[in-house]
Amino acid sequence: MPLPIPIGRLYLAALLLAFVYDASAAASPDHAPKWVLAWSDEFNAADGSPVDSQKWTQETGGNGWGNNELEYYTTSTRNARHEHGALVIEAIQESHTGRDGVARNYTSARLKSQGKFSQTYGRFEARIKLPRGKGMWPAFWMLGDDITQIGWPKCGEIDIVENLGSEPSIAHGTIHGPGYSGDHGVSSAFTLPHGKRFADHFHVFAVEWEPQEIRFYVDKNLYATRRPSDLAHGAKWVYDHPFFILLNLAVGGSWPGNPDSTTKFPQKMLVDYVRVYRRE
Repeated sequence: MPLPIPIGRLYLAALLLAFVYDASAAASPDHAPKWVLAWSDEFNAADGSPVDSQKWTQETGGNGWGNNELEYYTTSTRNARHEHGALVIEAIQESHTGRDGVARNYTSARLKSQGKFSQTYGRFEARIKLPRGKGMWPAFWMLGDDITQIGWPKCGEIDIVENLGSEPSIAHGTIHGPGYSGDHGVSSAFTLPHGKRFADHFHVFAVEWEPQEIRFYVDKNLYATRRPSDLAHGAKWVYDHPFFILLNLAVGGSWPGNPDSTTKFPQKMLVDYVRVYRRE
């Protein structure tokens, strides 16, 4: 028969078990900081209706946008509208002359939340079905909201996803800032397996942006993490202030190249939703 354990030892054992339980609970996922929805657009308005002007501004122009792009961005519902519970951004091959006198052979749309919504840190995600074809350049991205005061690239840029239509299986995630912009942006790519294409199905593209770290995802796949240590010596980490959101479908440009005889028009970028979360 085992000897009885002294009461003092039982009390100490109970205290130890309670401490271990509390520590385990504190470290468990249920007690970790959670993402809480802060802003969203579910694009559930009536078919054919324009984008929500309380959430988005539609930029216009055909000046190449610094990238030698070929499209003219319009406010027409032919280029951006609600349809079957999604936002449709449609690139059309057509002659168009804007009020500024610029003539282009393609139209498309570019949306931004500047002046309507911006946030510092959080999870920014969108469920998107991308277009395909040489010269197609869809993007879901962010710019620092101090761009009008200090300009680009000092304001910072986070490209949550960019895709070249001639590379239908590859998504690119990039950060741009002073000293690492344009062709020198810090970038990584995610490739769908087995020859699958982003134009065939919807996929979730996201970043989780926290102080000193930005994580890039395609669906549930974490494929890149960026920190100040990834920058060249002396380059400044500029991701510590509010950023606003952009969605656009460019045609042609320095990076994707121009459409060719294999490119079919119109092309559509379908956005099921955009959601932004903050830490609880």
